[in-house]
Amino acid sequence: MRVIERAGVAAVSQRVVAQEAAVPPSAVTYYFPTVDDLLVAALADCNDAYLQELEACAHAEDPVAALARLIAKGAGAGRAYVAAEYELFLLAARRPELQAEARRWTEAVDAFLAPLVADPVARAGVAAAVDGLFLRCFVAPDPPGEAEVRAVLTRLIGR
Repeated sequence: MRVIERAGVAAVSQRVVAQEAAVPPSAVTYYFPTVDDLLVAALADCNDAYLQELEACAHAEDPVAALARLIAKGAGAGRAYVAAEYELFLLAARRPELQAEARRWTEAVDAFLAPLVADPVARAGVAAAVDGLFLRCFVAPDPPGEAEVRAVLTRLIGR
């Protein structure tokens, strides 16, 4: 993930990852025979982290506020991580081996939203807004803050 955060998906190779990890290249190729194997592992790791945070949001006193905090974090300290994850998700459109991880995220967001938005069509709209808000927080020169993200989510959820 550090290589992707710093230089993008195109910079990932077994040699570069070995240098980053300070291990011999053979150690990387033993566990990750192809660059795609590295990318799948990176996306799975990234997803695991976000899914843990999403699970914590679901159990928060105010799940919508917790989700807004998570999304808004992409504009600050989590910016590089969001950048890496979006690069991997975009790559999943062209690499079938990454698609299961992309689906894992969308299914988790749907599960998070299900108790809040009963109608599946409305829930799909809110889920699309969640992804769009992550992207806006990451790319906008003046990204929405937690309060604005929460206001958008609250309006869409109808709470």
